[in-house]
Amino acid sequence: MNGKSLGRLQRVELRECWESESGDFTPWLANEENISLLGEAIGLELEVESQEKTVGPFRADILCRETTTGNWVLIENQIEKTDHKHLGQLLTYAAGLDAVSVVWIANSFVDEHRATIDWLNRITDERFSFFGLEVELWRIGDSPLAPKFNIVSKPNDWTKVPPKVDPSGLSETKLLQKEYWTALREYILNRKSFLKHQKPLPQHWTNLSIGRAYFHLVARVNTVDKVIAIYLCIHGPDKLPHFRLIHANKDDIEYRIGETLQWRELPGKKESQILLEKNDVNVSDKSDWPNQHKWLCDKLEAFHRVFSPIVKSLDASEYIADNEE
Repeated sequence: MNGKSLGRLQRVELRECWESESGDFTPWLANEENISLLGEAIGLELEVESQEKTVGPFRADILCRETTTGNWVLIENQIEKTDHKHLGQLLTYAAGLDAVSVVWIANSFVDEHRATIDWLNRITDERFSFFGLEVELWRIGDSPLAPKFNIVSKPNDWTKVPPKVDPSGLSETKLLQKEYWTALREYILNRKSFLKHQKPLPQHWTNLSIGRAYFHLVARVNTVDKVIAIYLCIHGPDKLPHFRLIHANKDDIEYRIGETLQWRELPGKKESQILLEKNDVNVSDKSDWPNQHKWLCDKLEAFHRVFSPIVKSLDASEYIADNEE
């Protein structure tokens, strides 16, 4: 060790940093940097919508949107061990807010509450996800405190490689689609890509986050026309100004990506798209999947690198409509 001395990790009580849940811990967690740390732990990209969200006569700690899907994520936290009161609040708020993902954070989980989260994941369908996390604080010597989130309970299929789908009730095409996206997710994980892939589903598309609500990346397959594609999806109340602000930099964007893109404003539709396609691709040929997944991953990473800083800086109020509009 060349005589070098090493520091020693010391566990710090949560109350030394946060005296109260509502006054200290919740505002800390809702900070962009810290909610990102939580998102990394559970594999979701989160954007805080509100703190102390009113649900009837109650107030939920933090309400977020998952930027890939736009789904609600409810966060209930406490800096003591879990108790029945917070479990009841968690379920009440989740029902009142129609949350799809529910996250319970505590100093420690008692076995009965960990078992309850496991049970909720077993009895609900794949649209819903329940997480239990313990938060810790650590330091080395006089260093700043460092938070750490440990998952103690998570959805059954929240694993590196999702399990094989139960073919019951699914067509051959739907089974192929889910297997295709499962293989893509495994390819992305093995490549150690920065891309964040959603749970594989039996559909012809899959979404990936890009860091802001109302924007996400989409990978799509068409087994009939033999086409695979990716696109930036833009939706929400400011769809038009956002699309046109991005389009104003069309030449520079295409130069940086190295491809000619399809710019689809789609007036009257729910979303606009900036699209790139690859033709003559046989999605049914599993032996060619590694080549297809490499193309998808290469192009998705390029889209993410170019578009992510652009969409994060967009301000719809900067768009000036022309006279015809």
